[in-house]
Amino acid sequence: MTDHPTASQPVPLASLGWSDFFEDQREPHEADFAPMRIASIHRSRLTALSEAGSVELTLGVRAIAGDFTVGDWILVAPQTQTLHRRLGRRTVMERRTEGSQTLQAAAANIDTLFIVTSCNADFNPARLERYLALANQGGTTPVLLLTKADTTDDLENYQSQASQLQRGLEVVTVNPRLSDAANRLAPWCGTGRTVALVGSSGVGKSTLVNTLAGPGQALAQQTGGIREHDAKGRHTTTFRSLHRIAAGGWVIDTPGMRTLHLGGAAEGIETLFAEIVELAPSCRYRDCTHAYEPGCAVSVAVAEGKIEPERLIRWRKLSEENRNNTPTSVGPRGRPRVHR
Repeated sequence: MTDHPTASQPVPLASLGWSDFFEDQREPHEADFAPMRIASIHRSRLTALSEAGSVELTLGVRAIAGDFTVGDWILVAPQTQTLHRRLGRRTVMERRTEGSQTLQAAAANIDTLFIVTSCNADFNPARLERYLALANQGGTTPVLLLTKADTTDDLENYQSQASQLQRGLEVVTVNPRLSDAANRLAPWCGTGRTVALVGSSGVGKSTLVNTLAGPGQALAQQTGGIREHDAKGRHTTTFRSLHRIAAGGWVIDTPGMRTLHLGGAAEGIETLFAEIVELAPSCRYRDCTHAYEPGCAVSVAVAEGKIEPERLIRWRKLSEENRNNTPTSVGPRGRPRVHR
């Protein structure tokens, strides 16, 4: 892994991903503050990229490193290199960690989320759907990447299963070790664009980061093998970091996530299971659970083979988990408002 992002040379703000969305947030009195983008966070140390190059940041008295994530745009006092404030995020990848009541930002201002999985025991539709819900909720575009295609004789089956996970989902088969992978992913990696990689350890994320960054990067991301009996890998990335892509964009590598708990992701789940959500208004009962109620349009679709039974089970499980993990807010007259 790298301790610092691979961009020590000056970079135009537009090439870093700066846009009118962020410029419009600057107040008149903040004209002298320098826009910078957070490139790495390690404990309490922040590194940012600016037009002048890489900068080690000094946190303000009230600033907490945990309030920021890789990809964030911030305003910095140029004379003291002190962080002034974080700008609003255009997109954000958030997850709920086990036992926590708050969402944790994993990366921000991402255009495309590459969800990486292998054509082996790692391929798990239920887990991939969690990543997709996360991407949908955060406002980023998901693209599913299949690796290790050379280890299977049934690639078409993997591709078919992947494409059915979400309507309109792009599925790309890549070999992270070959330079051709960068060409295949070029449509999402142009100048000023930011992609992030998520997936289990051992599926090739760090190798793909190396390939996208090209041979000119200062230090390569460490890579590790997988256990043959269960296709699980060792964690080789231990903290998130922003890397320059040879094609002009930026890539955020993330540590492998063994568990991914959903919360506050109702809209993301609705997008993921659009075929179920669209049929729900045709059910006889407004609060139909699509389990046993008469007149259930979704159950009819399952019986007719239009919706896989396992798909409905996973929708029900994710929806229930999301409700349980989404805090209630107080409504009028102090009555609790339950998120549905």
